[in-house]
Amino acid sequence: MKTFVCIKYVPDTSEAVVKINAGGTAVDSSRFSFDINDADNYAVEEAVLIKEKCGGTVTVLSIGPKESEVMIRMALAKGCDDAIRIEDERIALYDPLMVAKTLAGAIKGQEFDLVLTGCMASDDGQMATGVALAEYLGVPHAAMVKKVEMLDGKVKVQRELEGGLMEVLELELPAVLTIQTGINEPRYAPIRGIRAAQKKELKLVNLDDLGLAASEVDSSASKIVLEKLYIPEVASTAEVIEGSDADEKAEKLASILVKGGLV
Repeated sequence: MKTFVCIKYVPDTSEAVVKINAGGTAVDSSRFSFDINDADNYAVEEAVLIKEKCGGTVTVLSIGPKESEVMIRMALAKGCDDAIRIEDERIALYDPLMVAKTLAGAIKGQEFDLVLTGCMASDDGQMATGVALAEYLGVPHAAMVKKVEMLDGKVKVQRELEGGLMEVLELELPAVLTIQTGINEPRYAPIRGIRAAQKKELKLVNLDDLGLAASEVDSSASKIVLEKLYIPEVASTAEVIEGSDADEKAEKLASILVKGGLV
């Protein structure tokens, strides 16, 4: 069983003040800390669980700067076997189709059974890279997967639908799965694994190494035009209606609606 797991190096914006750079084209990330995308962490765990049950190898695949190697090594420490880091400033990283085409370029020509990605990146939230990757590879896919069962030449999955419903699918291998959070419990990397990860192969490549022309994945190839980023202004605030009982609250609400010309 040969598995690729795609992971992304994303900023933690939970406690940082988000600011736009002077050109209005990107978020100022100078004060952010970075780590693995949350959904990708579950994808790594699922890849390792499949390896432990079915055998084979897991290759980590990521597009990112040198600083992301700490994140990649941590995935290796959890049980992945080797890694490929793609770094090339010509890639239009704001376009999930260009990202997917680049990832496909690193996988094509190699034997694989499964490709796992997180269902969504926490920074852009587009949920498109994994399914686009399947299209570029020409293999079936399932998105928002919450359970994986390996069969003979197939994979059986349960994928999350709206309203808490689950859909059960069987896909022929090779296939691409985008993993939903909560599918498993990601492990902590053991000290022994962290030490061993330093000796595992981490291959650095660019577009030329992948045989991709820059014109295939750069801004000229993208259908997305990034004109301006801005932080939405707060136009109004919520008002909490106080009162001793429902009748009093209803009366206050009616008064507000009438004064506002809404009824």
